[in-house]
Amino acid sequence: MSFETLGLRTELLRAVSDEGYTCPTPIQAQAIPMVLEGRDILAGSQTGTGKTASFALPILQKLGQSKSRNPKPRALILTPTRELAAQVEESFRSYGKHLNLRTAVIFGGVGIHPQIGQFRRGVDIVVATPGRLLDHAGQRTVDLSQVEILVLDEGDRMLDMGFIRDIRRIIALLPKKRQNMLFSATYSDDIKKLSDTLLVNPVRLEVTPRNTTVKTITQKVYTVASSRKRELLSSLIREGKWNQVLVFTRTKHGANKLTKQLLSDGVSAAAIHGNKSQAARTRALADFKAGEIRTLIATDIAARGLDINLLPHVVNYELPNVPEDYVHRIGRTGRAGANGIALSLVCAEEQKMLNSIQHLLKQKIEVEEIPGFQKEIRLPQSPRVPQTRQPQDRMKKQASFWKSSPGRRA
Repeated sequence: MSFETLGLRTELLRAVSDEGYTCPTPIQAQAIPMVLEGRDILAGSQTGTGKTASFALPILQKLGQSKSRNPKPRALILTPTRELAAQVEESFRSYGKHLNLRTAVIFGGVGIHPQIGQFRRGVDIVVATPGRLLDHAGQRTVDLSQVEILVLDEGDRMLDMGFIRDIRRIIALLPKKRQNMLFSATYSDDIKKLSDTLLVNPVRLEVTPRNTTVKTITQKVYTVASSRKRELLSSLIREGKWNQVLVFTRTKHGANKLTKQLLSDGVSAAAIHGNKSQAARTRALADFKAGEIRTLIATDIAARGLDINLLPHVVNYELPNVPEDYVHRIGRTGRAGANGIALSLVCAEEQKMLNSIQHLLKQKIEVEEIPGFQKEIRLPQSPRVPQTRQPQDRMKKQASFWKSSPGRRA
């Protein structure tokens, strides 16, 4: 199948060709005709399967057919993170570069006034995170009353991050009659509840079994002592001559600490997480994509939406607390049919987490031992310093003695 058979207009076909794509992915082949028909969509699609184009291309086609200019947004795409919002908006601009449509990306961490200026000049397509969009709604700088199409991208992550109340508040600002799409890499009871309230007679698309990983990703577990993880990671990067690797930690503090340790090992690295300014996050991602740093260390939230072409390696330095996050993490590699490698450094304390992940995937992950990395590093204990009794302690004891001895009172 080719993109021409999907009924896309010439301007979009040119843009797709400019991006180097010739054939649609399975999710694109299924979703694009349904979106063009105006159907509501519930799509279970793993990261890296081309889902952004599956809704961006038909939305651009539908909005581009209207000759009348409307300064108010007509399509709204909600995403859980700033990075994903920026990536999705960039896709809309790339695919729609031959059309006269205006896009805007709206998220926090940056100045609000330039965004207000965009709304005043008129915007057709808004890609936003819920919090900042509600800020605009509260200040009446955006009018969502003309939205024709709503997309919730990575709905499972939005629910995990506690956005359900924000989503409902935003939906209350939209016209009741509209087209809705919900995309999620994993399914849960909460996703089903949300789809039941949001979607009307939806087309259900599931190009791969739910809660599974793409076949182009080679997964492997290295068993390692917790105190030897950093040493093993540095060794893998240097000896393997890895030029680009995305590493996941559970916490922001852990990401910062590992970055400093890798830098001290002579491995170029940068961290990306919620405590970093948006400018720092954008700069770190740009340097990583440009090959100026070899290692990008990220937390789960910050890594959502990182779309890096041909990323060869993903490493779980620490396994995630939520098994579904493993699917999202390793989905950063093996995208668009390319091959990728996902390694997990697993210590004894993480065995239960590994079992939960394998239970979710319904498969065993290959386990391998790297000789010499199974024993913990035992640091020398500091010598015990004898405690000296403080003068005030002696005075308290003396006072207590005289108080408890009636025969010695003055």
